[in-house]
Amino acid sequence: MKNKKSLQFALDHGLTESEYEKIIETLGREPNSTEIGILGAMWSEHCSYKSSKVHLKKFPTTGKQVIQGPGENAGVVDIGDGDCVVFKMESHNHPSFIEPYQGAATGVGGILRDIFTMGARPVALLNSLRFGYPRLQKTKFLVEGVVSGIAGYGNCMGIPTIGGDIYFDDCYNGNPLVNAFALGVTKENNVFRGYASGEGNPVIYVGSKTGRDGIQGAIMASDTFTEETEEKRPAVQVGDPFTEKLLLEACLELFKTDCVVGIQDMGAAGLTSSSTEMADRAGTGLEIGIDRVPRREEGMTPYEVMLSESQERMLVVLEKGKEDTAREIFKKWNLDFSIIGKVTNSGRLTILEEETIAADLPVDLITSGAPTYERPVKEPDYLKKIKKLDPEDLPEPEDTQKVFLEILSSPTVSSKKWVYEQYDHMVRTDTVLGPGADSAIIRLKGTQKGIAMTSNVNSRYCYLNPRKGSKIAVAESARNLACCGASPLAITDCLNFGNPENPEIMWQFQESVEGMSEAAKTFNTPVVSGNVSLYNETEGVAIFPTPTVAMVGLIKNASKIVTPWFQNSGDLVILLGGAIEEDIGGSEYLKTQHGLIDGEPPSIDLDKEKKLAEMLIACASQSILKSAHDISEGGFAVALAECCFSPDGTRGVVVKAPDINENSLRSDLFLFSETQSRVIASINENNWGEIKEMASNYGVPALRAGVVIDNDRFCVEGLIDMRISAVHDAWSKGFQRNLSATEG
Repeated sequence: MKNKKSLQFALDHGLTESEYEKIIETLGREPNSTEIGILGAMWSEHCSYKSSKVHLKKFPTTGKQVIQGPGENAGVVDIGDGDCVVFKMESHNHPSFIEPYQGAATGVGGILRDIFTMGARPVALLNSLRFGYPRLQKTKFLVEGVVSGIAGYGNCMGIPTIGGDIYFDDCYNGNPLVNAFALGVTKENNVFRGYASGEGNPVIYVGSKTGRDGIQGAIMASDTFTEETEEKRPAVQVGDPFTEKLLLEACLELFKTDCVVGIQDMGAAGLTSSSTEMADRAGTGLEIGIDRVPRREEGMTPYEVMLSESQERMLVVLEKGKEDTAREIFKKWNLDFSIIGKVTNSGRLTILEEETIAADLPVDLITSGAPTYERPVKEPDYLKKIKKLDPEDLPEPEDTQKVFLEILSSPTVSSKKWVYEQYDHMVRTDTVLGPGADSAIIRLKGTQKGIAMTSNVNSRYCYLNPRKGSKIAVAESARNLACCGASPLAITDCLNFGNPENPEIMWQFQESVEGMSEAAKTFNTPVVSGNVSLYNETEGVAIFPTPTVAMVGLIKNASKIVTPWFQNSGDLVILLGGAIEEDIGGSEYLKTQHGLIDGEPPSIDLDKEKKLAEMLIACASQSILKSAHDISEGGFAVALAECCFSPDGTRGVVVKAPDINENSLRSDLFLFSETQSRVIASINENNWGEIKEMASNYGVPALRAGVVIDNDRFCVEGLIDMRISAVHDAWSKGFQRNLSATEG
């Protein structure tokens, strides 16, 4: 008979009654409180992916460029000459809602450790953020806290934050999203992995001391929010970037020796996850003396030490006999170093407190033995209420210019300079293209290579059609890279959804994975790492499905990078990809002007998108393009304006709408439709013939649109004609104006 007190303790740790029964059956006894804590954390959605595993298997994960795919701390991709990039994206959504500064800061710290634990020096950060209605006082508080946390950690670490994306929608009022991406570089023969191999090899704890912060953090991240959620501040970790910087340098120095067998960051579930995952990969066991773990608080129990998510800590397995070499390195960097255990061949995790067994569990029960659910799926009822938009039913605006300025100044579209000016994006002096561009790019020192990276997803599209919206997220990422001249290599992702126990949410998830998989195969961009974040809902209100895609690309010659901004007066403005269609479903125009999130998202032809990307990359390699910028949120008019806003000043433009408005669309549809697979580019007029020939060869429509001018004028003939300075004012100040106008 189950002990009611133990059962309740298990339920409090996120285990179901049937899961608890499985544990008893496997062990032949009831688990103690420490064992329940370990299993509750490792069987949580956050650690085990028990609701998503069955779907994630559909992702393409291999390719000739892939050195390490999913299953390790980060993905590793070959970029030639023995060089490789190491990258991953993770969520820190729940902690950032409860404590925005520390939640975001420790999200950055955690993703950085995932990179350098693989043997790579982190060289760049991105972030993908989602917030609620911008005029709520709560939203302003969250934005300021999250941005400060990202800046505070990244800047102190001396790693540039060079790009990202920020969207606002009411669905995030009670559940913001903070997705952090990091990329590092190393040599292929210097990649390290998280294996606890070699019976008798010592298990080493390094870094900061352990405290009580973050206990049950993984369990909290696997639950929905309620009114009591904000009382969970003790479950949010506290970061120290200065200690992490020391840990980074110490680990990189250690990797130059021949001491390391395996290494892993103590992330979610702390010492529990790092120890058991390393043993599971190696097919071994571990014996840990919990009393040897360095602590900063007195009276901590084995349960607390095993589940603490204190930051800036690593678990290392060393070659036996080389402990002194490693100890001296960590002593030099003023970090804790303690031999806390050894590798065994038992296949068990045995936790000793002095001579007493505090926990004794099979490793495979903790890890691969976690339950896997193929949860029911059901097409959401809300989709039956989505209107099939007939644009003729929408009133045509009386003042197109006013509408244009309102969209341009909306918080999602307007300049995020207020945000990225708080990030040091030039530290290390490798940043070639930073925040505000289609892709962020760093140069790889000692080579001609440039590494490009971008993140994208339009959650409104995914809400209206998760499969199509997810395809678009991948396609836009590839287009962003191609606009800069980079060839797409691989993907990491952060799949943010609501409660997986709701069949409608699981349908969204399933459809999104299918869409992403199809697009990733088209672009030959395997998914090499990532994260699933479920239970993103508050009081039963789920976020829109938000499968964030971060894509990395390579430019073989960084001197041939293409920027998104117009360059010289007299340059020809062209539209690649063909004429604009009636694509206003889920658009910024529909939301800002009509208060609607309705209709079908823009259509997406992946083969057409791939041809466009191939042409852009070829044009960049031949230095034909002066600039290239994709059309996305806000449509043609917004993209055209963004092309005018160079970091070194504005450019004017005159576009002849009849030359590109081949479909005779209504003015608002032509200007603000979000038709995919379109790019605004500029060239020297002498290259027009060459562009037409290349476009024909690749099967990409190319249309003359207008000309770049020096005058203070933004003109789409017959539709918009105003001073470019006024246009820039709306765009550059819109974000701050929205956040300063609080309503509650």
